[in-house]
Amino acid sequence: MTESVLASWREGPVKQAIVDFVALATTPGPGFVAVADRIATFDNDGTLWVEQPLPPQFDFVFRRWAQEIKQDPSLAEQQPYKAIIARDPAFFAGVATQDPEVVGALLAAFARTWKGTTPEEFDAQVREWLQTVKQPKLGVPYIELVYKPMLELLDLLRAHEFRVFVCSGGGRDFMRVFAEETWGIFKENVIGTAAEYRYADGRIVRAEHALGSLNVGPGKPEHIFAQTGRLPALAGGNADVDIEMLEAARFSVLVSHDDEEREFAYTSGGEASLARAKELGWTVVSMKDDWITVF
Repeated sequence: MTESVLASWREGPVKQAIVDFVALATTPGPGFVAVADRIATFDNDGTLWVEQPLPPQFDFVFRRWAQEIKQDPSLAEQQPYKAIIARDPAFFAGVATQDPEVVGALLAAFARTWKGTTPEEFDAQVREWLQTVKQPKLGVPYIELVYKPMLELLDLLRAHEFRVFVCSGGGRDFMRVFAEETWGIFKENVIGTAAEYRYADGRIVRAEHALGSLNVGPGKPEHIFAQTGRLPALAGGNADVDIEMLEAARFSVLVSHDDEEREFAYTSGGEASLARAKELGWTVVSMKDDWITVF
């Protein structure tokens, strides 16, 4: 390992812990991990890209729902449309912390909105949003707000024969649109809350209901095991909804948002994970202190 490894990470105990684990896992000896078991899983929102003031997918979804309300004003009396129109602070707080009940209601409405659409139609809508909408504080498209240090970590792991997966509570198909070109991760390695699909008349189209359980909390290791037949050797997250995935891994990385100048400083939705990290000895990444470059 040389100084060029994880170039956007400052030298120190955090970077060294990551480099040491990779070396230990790939060198014959007590900590060796067989190639077949080298599974690395990462949350997306707040771990691979910015998640404030709301996870980016909700920016995309809320804009679409605002259009639907204009077309059908009666929707304004139903949730989650009612909360969006009223800008209900409790509702938005639940979105920001990925509260399972709030996210579940949103994803149910999400499924209804895109029922009957083809993957190509949905992908085109996401791509248009990625190209035209800017994050309100930082003033650039969301796709430019992927964390450079985390991309370097993904590269390091792939170079050592780890299979890298993204495991997020967000929509699997939303993330798949940009997964390959942004993270270098194949679509089939994206694990998320997903819609059912139906094949009819020579086409794949979205069905109304979600496929399986919400991919947060215990749902994360459950979905990881269902897809890979293994639990992760390494996992990365940033929030309380990632705790079970981080507990399931041999080596865990928790990103702490403490850089108001370059990104955001907040602990909401992450207090329990920070406490768990201290208890279990996870590697906690200070965005302010450990990253030379953020984006």
